[in-house]
Amino acid sequence: MNRQNGAERPYDVVLFGATGFVGTLTAEYLAAHAPEGCRWALAGRSRGKLAELRDRLSAENPHCAELPLLTADADDAGSLRELAGSAHVVASTVGPYVWYGEKLVAACAETGTDYTDLTGEAEFVDRMYLEHDGRARETGSRLVHACGFDSVPHDLGAYFTVQQLPEGVPLTVDGYVRTNAAFSGGTFASALTAMGRGPQMARAARERRLHEPRLVGRRARAPQGSPHFSPETGTWALPLPTLDPRVVERSARGLKRYGPDFRYRHFASVKHLPMALGGTAAMGLLAGAAQIPAARQWLSSRVEPGTGPGEARRGRSWFTVRFVGEGGGRRVCTEVSGGDPGYDETAKMLAEAALALALDDLPATSGQVTTAVAMGDALLGRLTAAGLRFRVAAVR
Repeated sequence: MNRQNGAERPYDVVLFGATGFVGTLTAEYLAAHAPEGCRWALAGRSRGKLAELRDRLSAENPHCAELPLLTADADDAGSLRELAGSAHVVASTVGPYVWYGEKLVAACAETGTDYTDLTGEAEFVDRMYLEHDGRARETGSRLVHACGFDSVPHDLGAYFTVQQLPEGVPLTVDGYVRTNAAFSGGTFASALTAMGRGPQMARAARERRLHEPRLVGRRARAPQGSPHFSPETGTWALPLPTLDPRVVERSARGLKRYGPDFRYRHFASVKHLPMALGGTAAMGLLAGAAQIPAARQWLSSRVEPGTGPGEARRGRSWFTVRFVGEGGGRRVCTEVSGGDPGYDETAKMLAEAALALALDDLPATSGQVTTAVAMGDALLGRLTAAGLRFRVAAVR
C-alpha cells in the first residue's frame, strides 16, 4: 500500500508522537529531507504543542508553515483508526510500546496502512505478531517494528554482510556493537519496562513460536553466544540479549539469500576486561531492581520522559557495528557506523524507513516484516546516501 500502487490517501507519511524528544528530531529530519511533493503531517495528543513544533520547523523551512496537524491519542482507538486511514505510512515514536502501541498497530493492520516504530521491546513485537499479523496480511499492511538503532544497523548490517558471501551455502555472522552514546528518559523507561516483564516476554515468545510457520528445507537461528575475546575487533565480546538478533533471524527466515543454514550471534564489544565485568554487574543489578515495582518507579523518575542528551552531547556520540561473516570458504568483515545512535541517527533511520515504504518500489510483502525483508536494498541505499556508512573492512 504505497503511493505508487495503493488507493489515494491525503498523506504519504504521518509522524505520530511528533512533539516527544525523538519525535521532534524525526520531524526536523523530515523537514530538511522529505522530497518535494511528499505529503507528510505531524500527529500527537496536543494540537497546541504540534503548532509550536510546526512554528519551529517553519523558521528553518518556510514550506513547513502549512504542515497539517492531526490530533490523536494512543488510548483512543477511534482517533487512531481515523489517523491510520488518512495515511500510506504512520511512523510512531510513542513508547513504551507495550503500554501505548497496540491500538495504533491494530488501526494500521485494519486499514491496510504501513506502520513503523522505534521499539526494542521483544514482548511487544511478539504480541503484535500474534494479534495483528494475520489481519495485516489480509489488508496488505506492512508492520515494520524496530526502525531505529534497534534494529536497523544490525538487521541491514547482517543483510549487507550476507551479500558479500557465497549463495546457497551455510552462513554464520557475528555482530559486535560499540557506542559511547547517552540515553533519553523515554529509552530508559522502555528498557526498565522490558526488564520488569520477563515472564510476560517469555510467554509471548513461546506463543509466537507455536504460531509461526516452520521453515522447510532451511534453518535460521540466533543462539546466545558466550563471552569471549574477539581477535577480529580486539575487544571483549559480551552477549547482548536484545531484540536485534531476533530481527536478524526473522530476516533470514524471510529471505532465501541467507542460505540453507544461517546463524547469527550478537555481542557488545568492550575494550577492557574490568569495564566488561563492571558493565555486566551493573546490568544485572539494574535488571534485578526492575523486578520490584517501587524500585522500577524510582529509577524511571531519575530520567524524565521527553528529555534526552543535548545537541553538543549527541554531536560527540558515535556507534560502530563490526560483522564477521563466514561461508563457502570465504570470510568477510564488514562495518556499519554513524553518529549519535539513539537519537540523531535513529530519527534518520525512522524517517527514511517511512519514506521508503511510502515512495519506493519495494518487494511485495505484508504482515509483520523486518526492515531487510520489507525494504532491503532501497533502505540500504537511502541510509548510505544519508550518511550512514556500510563498508567491507576485510576479506579472506
